[in-house]
Amino acid sequence: MPLTLAVIGEENIIKRIGGNAEVRTHLQNLGFVSGATVTVVSSMGGNLIVNVKGTRIAISKEMAQKIFV
Repeated sequence: MPLTLAVIGEENIIKRIGGNAEVRTHLQNLGFVSGATVTVVSSMGGNLIVNVKGTRIAISKEMAQKIFV
């Protein structure tokens, strides 16, 4: 399921990253890689604040839909 459907506060494991090569590279540089754990901290208007590799990152709804957990 895409990260946008994840329950707030629940730890998830990233299964795969979708999108074109540029988007995948950008997300990988932020720490979103297969096998990493990600936790949704909060959601506002579809945009998410997530905790990945000990860092909080804000991502748009469009980017979050490309991250599958």
